[in-house]
Amino acid sequence: MKLRIPFERVDWLNTVFLMMITLLALVAAPIYLWHYDAGPVLWSMFAFYCIATGMSITLGYHRLFSHLSFKAKWPVKLFTLVFGACAFENSALNWCSDHRRHHKHVDHDDDPYDISKGFLWAHIGWILFKTLPEPPMDNVQDLRKDKLVMWQHRWDKVVALLVGLVFPSVIGYYFAGGAAGALGGFLIVGVFRVFCVQQSTFFINSLCHTIGNRPYSTKCSARDSFIMSLFTFGEGYHNYHHEFQHDYRNGVKSWNFDPTKWAIWTLSKLGLTSDLRRVPDTKVLLAEMAEARRRADQELASLEAAGDHPWRDKALESMNSLIERLAENYHELEKAMADRVDLSRNALRNWSKETKETLRHLAEIRRGRALPA
Repeated sequence: MKLRIPFERVDWLNTVFLMMITLLALVAAPIYLWHYDAGPVLWSMFAFYCIATGMSITLGYHRLFSHLSFKAKWPVKLFTLVFGACAFENSALNWCSDHRRHHKHVDHDDDPYDISKGFLWAHIGWILFKTLPEPPMDNVQDLRKDKLVMWQHRWDKVVALLVGLVFPSVIGYYFAGGAAGALGGFLIVGVFRVFCVQQSTFFINSLCHTIGNRPYSTKCSARDSFIMSLFTFGEGYHNYHHEFQHDYRNGVKSWNFDPTKWAIWTLSKLGLTSDLRRVPDTKVLLAEMAEARRRADQELASLEAAGDHPWRDKALESMNSLIERLAENYHELEKAMADRVDLSRNALRNWSKETKETLRHLAEIRRGRALPA
């Protein structure tokens, strides 16, 4: 049986560009580093461009423009639009249109990077093949009113080439060793950096819909991954993001690694961002309780259907106790929210701690341990 390649659907511009970026990043850049010492100038520029372009995608394209999770003054908008273009992930207008459709139709056919079509499709396949007919960009009318967004939409390729590739080459030429420095600026600061930032973004669409935890909701495939948060400036907490997409935070817990959240908060203290949208702690905790209760109910059903085991009756007794406690806490918190009771942080902390202990006990029961005497 022959494999039929739908050539009419291939986006040749994207395909050729990504092939060239990948080959240059994985072959030419290592060869350059084998022969030349990149030096502090090129590595400093590489670090700056990684942070500037990566954060422009997460802070600008994603949380500011796609989800409107805060407002920003024009310097922040301009910076994220210029360096967002340098990530070579299309204009902010196109990026946001795709991303809003992803949230609206997640895990279904109209989701541009639908994980149910496979890991590779979600990771990069959706970029290499066009959707026919092309979906209308009718979900970004608000962004069309923004003059800076529309300026970048018209000139993003020019900005990307000049600021993202040419400028590092020029700096490399004058400050890092002439022609060799220029080549290093192009390959290391330009090409290899683009490859790293793009792959980090792509893994959010693929890996964060495949591997990780779902502590807030199982309505879709999105998962939380601490490891991915390290490479994506905090975007790895994807389960939370899909449940509460308009929150300016992805890592909602105080210990979560979310540099984008910290940057937005810091900019607000400098008067450059405002109206930071936050989901109330009570609502977040309710989602955690509901998910914990769902998992407990699921485990209870599987235990009831299980055959005879020495620990089965004790496990059922323990599981019923956990579910009753969770239900009681859930309804008490839900009533407090309905009555607009101002709950103390200490009360929320205790409920949260009890929910975590319930999940831990649930895992122990699953392994046949920590059962009542």
